[in-house]
Amino acid sequence: MIEVVLDWRNLPPELKGAAVAIGAFDGVHRGHQAVIAEAARAARALSAPLAVVSFDPHPRRWFQPAAAPFRLMTPAQMARSLAPLGVERLYLLPFDGEMAAMSDETFARAVLADGLGVRHAAVGFDFTFGKGRTGSPEALRRYGADLGFTVSVADRVDDAGGLKLSSSAVREALHAGDMARATAILGRPFAIEGEVVHGDKRGRTIGVPTANVPLGDYMRPAFGIYAVRVRLPDGRRFDGVASLGVRPMFRTDEPLLEVWLFDFSGELYGQTVETELVAFLRPEMNFDDLDALRAQIDRDAADARAVLS
Repeated sequence: MIEVVLDWRNLPPELKGAAVAIGAFDGVHRGHQAVIAEAARAARALSAPLAVVSFDPHPRRWFQPAAAPFRLMTPAQMARSLAPLGVERLYLLPFDGEMAAMSDETFARAVLADGLGVRHAAVGFDFTFGKGRTGSPEALRRYGADLGFTVSVADRVDDAGGLKLSSSAVREALHAGDMARATAILGRPFAIEGEVVHGDKRGRTIGVPTANVPLGDYMRPAFGIYAVRVRLPDGRRFDGVASLGVRPMFRTDEPLLEVWLFDFSGELYGQTVETELVAFLRPEMNFDDLDALRAQIDRDAADARAVLS
């Protein structure tokens, strides 16, 4: 299991000396994976641990506290997605007033060299750091030469078909309900993880009990009905169909993910589940009555089963 370190200060020697990839890495998409691969090559050459340096909260949230929800994953999802890439350690550093005020040189010296004791730093071609985003990959190379660590820069990576591999491109795909494109960029389906909360339990009255998950700071994909796969805390996985949105017939104040797990019985309240949005089936709709709603849910379930099979 990947080791998560939550600060750069006062670390023991055994938590220092890694080859690191640095970035926000929201989504850990295929472009991010190219940066991590650069760090992995250095880690092998140096016989050093492979680590990722990221930040919580996302710097964008710190600088734009009123921004609309935009995250593609939680820190727990990030850690899980890094493990198959061979990453041994995640430095999830607090992005606070102190971090925001650091110059690029101070970040290189205080955080990377003195704090983490990095031996190598890999960054993307468009990496910026320090107050006012004054630092660049070239500046990091200069600082590294003075401070005792090497630096490599990953070139921009796009799909052979011209698909842009970026977090913004993932968000565009999700906003459009294009789950195939989002999956192609991420290298896996986009997934929402959260705690199951009590709802109005109306679904039970029509034989469709749902697990309700608030969206929190996740970006809002296209509202509508999705074919989904759900991972439970015990590792079991279930196919299902989900409504994501504000339910025009029984409108909610905040968007909600409501998932009907096929062939599942039991209670999930208070448990954390992860729901992969595999395919967008249709937009949200209004209905004249519960019978019409139930008939449409049956059609949606059949469509979801067909897609997931």
